[in-house]
Amino acid sequence: MSLSLEGVGLAHANGRVALSHIDLQVRAGERLAIIGPSGAGKTSLLRLLATSLRPSGGRLSLLEQQPWLLGARQRQRLRARIGLIHQAPPLPPRQRVVTAVLAGRLGQWSLGRSLLSLLHPVDIQGAQTALARLDLGNKLFERCDQLSGGQLQRVGIARVLYQAPELILADEPVSAMDPLLAGHTLSVLNHEAASRGMTLLASLHAVDLALAHFPRIIGLRDGRIVFDLPPAAIQPAQLDALYANEQLQATPASPTPPQPSVQIPRC
Repeated sequence: MSLSLEGVGLAHANGRVALSHIDLQVRAGERLAIIGPSGAGKTSLLRLLATSLRPSGGRLSLLEQQPWLLGARQRQRLRARIGLIHQAPPLPPRQRVVTAVLAGRLGQWSLGRSLLSLLHPVDIQGAQTALARLDLGNKLFERCDQLSGGQLQRVGIARVLYQAPELILADEPVSAMDPLLAGHTLSVLNHEAASRGMTLLASLHAVDLALAHFPRIIGLRDGRIVFDLPPAAIQPAQLDALYANEQLQATPASPTPPQPSVQIPRC
């Protein structure tokens, strides 16, 4: 089992409950999307799985380990097996793209090799290969502040693919891309995860992208899972209820977002 949550809850310091009684099991190699309205708890769930946040209750197991029963050093080794894709990748503006991609393995390399790579890239071919999968091979030596938001998101994805983790957690990984590029990028990410046996969880506002690219969909609202289904089993009424009082999100940059009662694609 790649991850398991049993009755997991999360309350912030101000007392606001972000997640409540979450039960979720994900086998190694599964790929699933998390959808839901703004404030549903999608990012909180991913941060909890990344061990950035500690659950307030329940039992959490990641990659066959319980992270909050581990010592700090053991927990850091566990984190090195998890790849994080951020909506806005934390890339230093003046850093070269090749260095940003190679940073994916800093948690796996020795201190000496890590420091050397920051000064002189130690695996240019590896970075080139990861970037080429996302059509960024020609950006290898450019600075990050010379890239668009969508290009930076793809660099962040390339970094995680180079890292080759066992578990990938992606928080709105294609939000800055146009519809065509977003779909292509998710296809690449899903293909790489499937071919390498990586577990992939991605939160997405664009419901049509989630239904088209992921074999399992988690609907989250008010910090609770309201459905856990394959795309073909999701009914329009379930999406209406999930997004009640909020317009259903379409693919990024789409000029006319579909309404909640859209026809669900059969995958």
